[in-house]
Amino acid sequence: MAVIGLLTVAILGYIYADSLVFLFSQWGRDDYSHGPFIPIISAVLIWQRWTQVARVGISPSWWGPMLVAIGMLLFILGDYATLYVVLHLSLWIVIVGVALSFIGRPALRVLAFPLGYLLTAIPLPIFLYNTLSNQLQLWSSALGVGFLQAIGVTAYREGNVIDLGPVQLQVAEACSGIRYLFPLTSLALLCAYLYRDRLWKRIVLVVSALPVSIFINGLRIGIVGVLVELYGPQAAEGFLHLFEGWVLFLATLALLLLEMWGLSKFQAPPGSEGLSERFSWQIIPESTGAATVTSGRPPRIQPKIPAYVGSLALILPVAVLAPSFGERTEIVPDRSAFMDFSMRIGEWQGNPQPVEPQLISALRFDDYLLADYAAPGGGPLTLYMAYYQSQRKGQSAHSPASCIPGGGWEITSHRRISLPMDGHPEMVNSVLIQKDRQKQLVIYWFKQRDRVLSNEYLVKFYLFWDALTRQRSDGALIRLSAAVELGESEQQVEHRLLEFARSIQPQLTRYIPD
Repeated sequence: MAVIGLLTVAILGYIYADSLVFLFSQWGRDDYSHGPFIPIISAVLIWQRWTQVARVGISPSWWGPMLVAIGMLLFILGDYATLYVVLHLSLWIVIVGVALSFIGRPALRVLAFPLGYLLTAIPLPIFLYNTLSNQLQLWSSALGVGFLQAIGVTAYREGNVIDLGPVQLQVAEACSGIRYLFPLTSLALLCAYLYRDRLWKRIVLVVSALPVSIFINGLRIGIVGVLVELYGPQAAEGFLHLFEGWVLFLATLALLLLEMWGLSKFQAPPGSEGLSERFSWQIIPESTGAATVTSGRPPRIQPKIPAYVGSLALILPVAVLAPSFGERTEIVPDRSAFMDFSMRIGEWQGNPQPVEPQLISALRFDDYLLADYAAPGGGPLTLYMAYYQSQRKGQSAHSPASCIPGGGWEITSHRRISLPMDGHPEMVNSVLIQKDRQKQLVIYWFKQRDRVLSNEYLVKFYLFWDALTRQRSDGALIRLSAAVELGESEQQVEHRLLEFARSIQPQLTRYIPD
């Protein structure tokens, strides 16, 4: 049994090698730096509860191979589409299935939390991460300005930019508070597991991780603003900024403990246990024992082939075929480069613009066009198109809804409107953004193979589906934007953008193939 267990672990390491390398690289980022500790904590919790596992009894279950089969199917799908979140979820399901095939359902229930806790080590998909990070930037910026104004410092907020007069602070992705949120949520889950009290108190403890991380990060931004006011812009950089982040993260731990103490006092009967007694690594054994489990029941006849051998039998063929999955070539259609895109669209005359190197590095497109267009008697507009030859390995179009809040802009309205394309209407996004008194209207959509999509979640679904069925994952983002000038209505600007969008439709297929 031990030999088969070690062999299963070795084979899974071989099968999931690429996704594990990607997972370890994500753990090297500040946002997921807690990741390496999660498997260690889970292992300690399993070791701690092993006495109780022995008490309920180990009885290999054939439900385990069924879970392993589901996990292997997800691995094949995820590997074909190269979606790492699917591969990571697949690995977790296989781990649970293998455990079930070795120890059985009663024992697995004892280890449910340690195994489920492993999910906190899996990074969020990029599009969910960006959406959450940008929302946290706005919340933290607003709270930071509130702290500054409360102590008498003159500060104003424009989106994620804090205006201190001579100095402007931009609350970047790294300062969004998301690097507090992930480890704090993992820690809150662990504390709730070890906190022996009512279920609703445990739930409150976990849910509070989000407001606590936002509050502490807003306080951090307020402190940075005070330091910049006193010592200049250099106070927002370097060691002081890093040290302040670590100090305030320790403050989040203190707030978590304070919350646990307050919950232990709330609705506590006289003479009840204090926090030190309620919070303990020692888990109270459940009353169910081996005798209780088996009394009154005939002994179960185990099949001649153990369940864990069945799990290994399902994993082995995938290990043999796994190299061929990676050899599958992706179809890359022929297209013209954007450098050939016409700078003359009807009466519109274009002027190409460069994209800053740091943005090229962040957006990771294969080809792009950024150009300003103007027509006689009409206001100017900007056309941006980014083409991705392959979107399977985390290289995909960034949704403007996630990127717009940077630079101080805020989304004031977001709706879907109809744009005629090839004789029939397609839904595209129309977003009104504002910074101080400046307004811009942005229209964008995703051209994914032969589909026009406005919903980011559908983009991900069809990316997965087309990678499996058509061996294609190419696609593009098309975005038009124009300022709402004084004396001009938003409807007029929208009409201008839609007219230009209709004008470029005939030649888009040449650059973004169906």
